[in-house]
Amino acid sequence: MAARADGRTWVDGVRPYLERGPLAAFALGVSSGFPYAMIAATLTTRLAQGGIDKKTVTAFSLAFLVYNIKFLWAWVVDGVRLPVIGALGQRVSWLLVAGVLVIAAVANLALVDPRTSIGATVTAAILVGVAGSTFDVVIDAYRIEILEPRQLGVGSGMSQYGWRIGSTAAASLALVIAARYGWTAAYLSTAVLALPAMLTGLVVGEPRRHREVAPRRGMAAAAAAVWAPFVQFFARPGAVVVLAFILIHKIGDTLGQLVLRLLLNDLGFSNDEIALYDVGVGFWAFLVGIFLGGALYARRGLKRSVLVSLVLMAVSNASFALLAAAGHSNEGLAGAILFENIASGIGGVTVVAYFSALCDLRFTAAQYALISAAASVVGRIVTGAIAGAIVERIGYVGFYWLTVVLAMPGVLLFWWMSRSGLVDRSVGSAGTEGPGDARDGMSG
Repeated sequence: MAARADGRTWVDGVRPYLERGPLAAFALGVSSGFPYAMIAATLTTRLAQGGIDKKTVTAFSLAFLVYNIKFLWAWVVDGVRLPVIGALGQRVSWLLVAGVLVIAAVANLALVDPRTSIGATVTAAILVGVAGSTFDVVIDAYRIEILEPRQLGVGSGMSQYGWRIGSTAAASLALVIAARYGWTAAYLSTAVLALPAMLTGLVVGEPRRHREVAPRRGMAAAAAAVWAPFVQFFARPGAVVVLAFILIHKIGDTLGQLVLRLLLNDLGFSNDEIALYDVGVGFWAFLVGIFLGGALYARRGLKRSVLVSLVLMAVSNASFALLAAAGHSNEGLAGAILFENIASGIGGVTVVAYFSALCDLRFTAAQYALISAAASVVGRIVTGAIAGAIVERIGYVGFYWLTVVLAMPGVLLFWWMSRSGLVDRSVGSAGTEGPGDARDGMSG
């Protein structure tokens, strides 16, 4: 078997992906992706086919807002021990309960008829959002705690592989079954995708790195359970700077993606061309990027891999500026989509690994929910309100060059954080402690 100059073979590069923790992360990702798919394009298609007007259909996007506020109740997953089933462990018990809630919520959505009761359908969609986001909270905490610090990059990559496959499988399965047996059967059939995470919890068991929050009683204790994860996070050196990075690191990339389909439509690309390049090439390029991100993190470490990925994500938007200037070009579209999705895949792995490492093992669920919510709120809510207006004012070429400029503060801030040592100081116990290092209680 051929070996590289450093003595490593290609098998050595693949082996980390086949370890117990990353494989479990893959299964968790599959289950994490399916509830989101049920209230995303799948529900939009169902409503459109049911004759629901466009304004009502787009209003269902409010169900996604639940995912942005999940940190408000994430502390429950850390601090509340479930009766009876809690004997299986804090993480495993919540994984099973949240999985059952998702199955029930999706089944409820399957049984409502949008044509006869749009109000019941709205309620059902929101319930799927609540159950799905809670499932996400548990899955993220479980993933971080079953992975050792050295596995965070590869494990994040495997989780994203699972998420993409789970969401795609759910959406595709629902469409195929709906065409033959109706939407009720379609939604009920997809509920099976909650099982990979639940079975992973039963097979792998409680994470060895999990640290229980010391039990307390009374109203003061309840208040402490809510605030302790946030107090602990913001007590770290440079916490405000770290939060600023979380908020701004993806502004340019998110802005670019918000108007991509508008750009392709105005450049005259057909639906077939968009499907081939944006969906087809983009899907496989993203998977390649995920693999490269895991390898980069493993070989170059946290700081270098995150910095490289931030630069790539920033520069990738320049390819769309060039495409906008060139006009309709299949080769240009293929190149831009290829570059952007590989960069996004790499960044998705390395940045998620860094965000995972920021967590304290006592408050993994609450802190990661806060971090992930902060990472999406500026890009999706704030920039989404102004993207169209910017395009109308300066055009697509200027807009995409602007997104490159807007991405640079995040790059420069992380570079400064790395040079000053703030990245190292900001990492929590999830990024430093192995299975044998964990301590119980609230000390540390």
